[in-house]
Amino acid sequence: MYYDPRKGDHGLPHNPWTALVTPRPIGWVSSRSTAGVPNLAPYSFFNAAATHPPFVMLSSTPRKDSLSNIEGTGVFAINIVGADLAEAMNRSSAPVPSDVDEFELAGLTARPCRSIDAPCVAQSAVVIECILNRVISLSPKSGLPCDTHIVFGEVTGIEIADRVIRDGRVRSELIRPVSRLGYLEYAVTELTFEIPRPGS
Repeated sequence: MYYDPRKGDHGLPHNPWTALVTPRPIGWVSSRSTAGVPNLAPYSFFNAAATHPPFVMLSSTPRKDSLSNIEGTGVFAINIVGADLAEAMNRSSAPVPSDVDEFELAGLTARPCRSIDAPCVAQSAVVIECILNRVISLSPKSGLPCDTHIVFGEVTGIEIADRVIRDGRVRSELIRPVSRLGYLEYAVTELTFEIPRPGS
């Protein structure tokens, strides 16, 4: 099949786009409003954006509480979702008013980050603390309406649970990170393998 997504006529009962670029890591974003209300929300359009120094990026469509909090306070954290936290992650995605604390809603423990003034998920094996670098609002050349905003965060602190480190390496099979596939499908990384690069 072939279709032009600008015209939206793919002929399928469900939009195939989100099932094509997979698996997508989940950025479980924790923040705090300027009024002091903790917020926690999963973003499946998320990834590392740079290494030296580390940056992350996430996409908010449309503008959500997390984005307002990040812009208002200048900080946020990414909590990696392990398989044991998948159900809690799903509960935190509920469309609730901005004055609702999703940590409580999901039955999670919030604790302070170390380098920024934001909460994080105490149960998460990996927490990535970030300061806001910039927000880019997308403007399609097609002229189609778009309410997507890309957040770039500079990493200021990384906390890794000792239990997921073996022989000096972080082991994905011990984190068992949850990723987003298409539609309402998810995957868990449990089996890993190495392929040496040419010349290594």
